[in-house]
Amino acid sequence: MSKSVIRRAGIPSGKVVAMKRWRRCGRWWMRGLLGAGAASALVVIAANGRLRMLSAGHRFTVPTVPRAPVVIVPGAKIGPDGQPMTYLRGRLDVAVELLTARKVDEVLISGDAEGESGDEIASMRSYLLDHGVEPGLIRADGEGLSTRATCERARDLFGIDRAIIVTQHQHVPRAIALGRGAGIDADGVDAYRECTRKTLVRNTIREWLAAPKAVAALTVSAQRPMRSAPASP
Repeated sequence: MSKSVIRRAGIPSGKVVAMKRWRRCGRWWMRGLLGAGAASALVVIAANGRLRMLSAGHRFTVPTVPRAPVVIVPGAKIGPDGQPMTYLRGRLDVAVELLTARKVDEVLISGDAEGESGDEIASMRSYLLDHGVEPGLIRADGEGLSTRATCERARDLFGIDRAIIVTQHQHVPRAIALGRGAGIDADGVDAYRECTRKTLVRNTIREWLAAPKAVAALTVSAQRPMRSAPASP
């Protein structure tokens, strides 16, 4: 604002100084926010790249995946009727295919037995039984509250050191990386994902944002001595 305009408008000089200071502060805040946003985006991109690198060479289809003793199925939401929703159903269907193809000997279902949507373990077990899986082939962990917990508990409590993990394609890199970081020789197979575009976008964004936490956990676990696996229960 020019001095002549200020004089004509009758704006006190002190107020003009204050207005200029507020403008400068606003510019600094904007630059800071843009810088923080750019830095956060770089962290997320780098973390996702790291997970893809760690999982490279370990993603397969049902026909091509190397054989393993067990397939691990991470839990997900179930419907109001107690049945698995589309994402979880897709994982379970591929687990059944792996059993049928004799790629695995048994299934470990891991999820929240007291989840917000219901008992994920009971839902998964019921679905597998309804699809012809023998009860003796199903092992369950009702405290697999996260991908990391699922992998670490599979190793520490169930003695699993070789497994196939079945989950949706955007989740596979993180699941494989966390599994291998937990001491499991893990491969991954993409699960089916019949869902709306909105659900796909939401879950993809969720996976991208979860990557930095996973990479941080892997960094910490790599600095700890590997615990020996107990005898299989």
